[in-house]
Amino acid sequence: MIHIVKSGETLTQISLDYRKSLNEIIRANPSINPNIIYPGQSIVIPGFPPQSAIPYQIDVSINNRWLKLLKGRVLQKQYPIAVGRMLHDTPIGNYIIINKAPNPGGPFGTMWMSLSKQHYGIHGTNDPSSIGKAVSKGCIRMYNRDIEELASIVPIGTPVTIHP
Repeated sequence: MIHIVKSGETLTQISLDYRKSLNEIIRANPSINPNIIYPGQSIVIPGFPPQSAIPYQIDVSINNRWLKLLKGRVLQKQYPIAVGRMLHDTPIGNYIIINKAPNPGGPFGTMWMSLSKQHYGIHGTNDPSSIGKAVSKGCIRMYNRDIEELASIVPIGTPVTIHP
């Protein structure tokens, strides 16, 4: 998987976002200077399939509060979601799903899928009345039955685009 460096990113933060050690990233990119990275630079993230091998994409609209599952460019399903509240915005950008954890406990419902942004994910909820609202600490909440269905379809490495 290739990560394109964004302005202000550090190699340390990239390693945290993808839950890979700094040494793993440096080993996968022997030609880079770990102390000098720049916007637009391509960084290989080891352990994830190439994007071309993933048939699905997830498209999240914060304002419309929906998550669309696409296969190629064809809509497969649309789900209602909850998003981040004031001061805890859902992060806009392009990410991938880096892991899945069933039954994470607490307010995260029956499934957690981590995004390649530290501390953020798509998860179920123990408060179904929150769906459709801006109430989370930035994560994307779904009904438990919906996140279980989505997690059963999409593989690790699935791209996730979050936009207003």
